[in-house]
Amino acid sequence: MEATLPRLDALLAEGISTIEIKSGYGLSIEGELNMLRAARALEKVRPVRIVTTYLAAHATPVEYKGRNADYIADVVLPGMDRGHAEGLIDAVDGFCEGIAFSVEEMRVVFDHAKALGLPVKLHAEQLSNLGGAAMAASYGALSADHVEYLDAEGAQAMAKAGTVAVLLPGAFYAINETQKPPVKALREAGAHIAIATDCNPGTSPLTSLLLTMNMAATLFRLTVDECLAGATREAARALGLLGEVGTLEVGKSADLAIWNIERPAELVYRIGFNPLHSRIFKGQKVSA
Repeated sequence: MEATLPRLDALLAEGISTIEIKSGYGLSIEGELNMLRAARALEKVRPVRIVTTYLAAHATPVEYKGRNADYIADVVLPGMDRGHAEGLIDAVDGFCEGIAFSVEEMRVVFDHAKALGLPVKLHAEQLSNLGGAAMAASYGALSADHVEYLDAEGAQAMAKAGTVAVLLPGAFYAINETQKPPVKALREAGAHIAIATDCNPGTSPLTSLLLTMNMAATLFRLTVDECLAGATREAARALGLLGEVGTLEVGKSADLAIWNIERPAELVYRIGFNPLHSRIFKGQKVSA
């Protein structure tokens, strides 16, 4: 948990009130669950709302090389059972890609999650189009992340299911990708679009949501309104929390960021500048 605090504090200093933290680097049952336990503990030391996602189906350790099905049976599924029993899992995720898990392998994970009553989401179409986003949509997934190689049919399936497309410009930039997500197809389908830092040690060491908004606009050509909605309303939708946070409405949590700016577009336009004046979490002013 101590290693996490500098990254968490950097995000809080930009007005963040809700953060999703995923496992996925433990590569064992205890390793995955310890990450989620540490994530849960952060709410006790910082004024923040933590959403935890079980991402054991992210990669396999060397001893399971070429044996994805065994890893799912030995680690992913029993770990999910234990994490659910401990109340550590808010949603279940996976990496569906040629270098990770296939669509059929992810179906096994999703079927288990659904049996436990856990919502699902998916890393999909980042490096190729395997149809993972459409499969996730068929399970009513909260979101599909990356989606650079998503096709029009996949966008339509996501829109119909209400599955949010979470664009991750930090990862796109860090791995020097050239295939941009199909923003036009997502718009035409009426799909919801969110954005996120995807902060992780492998492909997106990004701890600034303000920079993420700028990158989404400059790299993916999202509008200012799409960037602002993507970091608030649609991000809440992707977490299954739209009824609680993400917009200013009667009955929702009073989580506010007060900015020293003349117009909202400045939050997307400026680079390396943080105009946060103050942050309010659950109706109480807190230090940034």
